[in-house]
Amino acid sequence: MKNDHPVRVAIIDLYNGIPNEGMRCIRQILGDADGRFYDQRLHVDEFDTRAKNEMPGLDYDIYLSTGGPGSPFDSEGSEWERKYFNWLDRIWEKNDAPDTEIKCVMAICHSYQMVARHFKLAEVTERMSESFGIHPVHITDDGRNDPIFTGLKDPFYAADFREWQVLQPRQDVLDSMGARILAIEKERPHVDLERAVMAIRLSKQMIALQFHPEADPEGMAVHFSKPELREKIIDRHGEDKYLSLMQGLTDPEYLLPTYQNMIPGFLKRSIAQLRPELAVTV
Repeated sequence: MKNDHPVRVAIIDLYNGIPNEGMRCIRQILGDADGRFYDQRLHVDEFDTRAKNEMPGLDYDIYLSTGGPGSPFDSEGSEWERKYFNWLDRIWEKNDAPDTEIKCVMAICHSYQMVARHFKLAEVTERMSESFGIHPVHITDDGRNDPIFTGLKDPFYAADFREWQVLQPRQDVLDSMGARILAIEKERPHVDLERAVMAIRLSKQMIALQFHPEADPEGMAVHFSKPELREKIIDRHGEDKYLSLMQGLTDPEYLLPTYQNMIPGFLKRSIAQLRPELAVTV
């Protein structure tokens, strides 16, 4: 039986007004998901958090908090960071309370680093060099039992564009929250550095991801084929890196499974948690 009240989804936009592919991809995924799972309609609102200090209240069911440019420490002391951290605390407290309406959250890239900072899950540090491209992500033992990776191989491939990383997880903090590390970055035998944490399950309703599960391979291939972007990437990263990126976007075994499974699966499971009566009838 379809619920006539749409599931309310808030996009927390941390791109600071800078044109980007992330928002396009998220809008596309949510548009495709409208009515797809249990015939449930979605009502979507966007909040320009970094540029306009906009934050949603607790009257939404699902929150997608995006990536964004720059350092996760640049916002220290800002109004938007205060609002964002207050929202995280309120969401956590609400989900932790008995007999409450749950709130489902996915935090991506810059948002993931902000979550790690706020809850003191690990160290957030600058990388020696920028990660740029389509890279393998390795699933941990805890991750193998997590539904977020349903439909994906180990390792799976993800779009990874970042200058910062989450390292040295604080196991005592994770244990106190019931949080679990789900994935780590690719192994680099030639580099004597710790592997970054790429995904953390904070709770049944909340997950944070370092990479970009929203990356649409077809649309991004068109985007990065633009002459001005092609030349910019080659100048900064070299032609081999550019060709590797384009291969990852066009090879159906690379990025496509992540795009097709991760956020759509998160939305489906969130709707099932929010409206269990719908899932039972299917």
